[in-house]
Amino acid sequence: MPGLFLCRKDFLCFANNCDHKFLKKMELKLTHEAKKYLDDIRSNLKIRLYFLKNLPTAFWWGLKVIEASPAFCKVSIPFNWRTQNPFNSIYFAALAGAGELATGTLANMARLGKGSISMLVVDQRAEFVKKADGKIIFTCNQGLEAHKVVDEAIATGEGKTITMTATGANLKGETVCKIHITWSFRKRTKK
Repeated sequence: MPGLFLCRKDFLCFANNCDHKFLKKMELKLTHEAKKYLDDIRSNLKIRLYFLKNLPTAFWWGLKVIEASPAFCKVSIPFNWRTQNPFNSIYFAALAGAGELATGTLANMARLGKGSISMLVVDQRAEFVKKADGKIIFTCNQGLEAHKVVDEAIATGEGKTITMTATGANLKGETVCKIHITWSFRKRTKK
């Protein structure tokens, strides 16, 4: 992402040559909870234990969060007997799961430490462009947009949605599929 750099552990800054016009000179301060979450998902042991307890199919498929920041997330899925379909490619549901993890990691980080915010998938679409017959890396770079949507949901008290896209590419860099997940955020009200 042009112009993007992590200047300190908890600040994401944009240089003057940033391509995102509305983000010029913006700083994103992460909450304590979001910083801890980021540290935890960067730990291979902690994320594997989390998968085993909460997302057993992610554990079974061998999904890995290979890179994560407040702005983007990369998730890999191997091509092996656990992910393979009868047509010698990766099963579509496994690809969708990896795409959801890439977007969901950013969506979850955006809401942590900002009060009681519900988060829910309200729509999912997929585009399959090429046969997934090797390791696939999913990349989503909409973390900052997710932060903006969560902040709007808090400010207005209304539910807000964002459609996040995770693009899956093979090791040659060729796009294999795109997974579009629409997340809904709503501030919970006390009853």
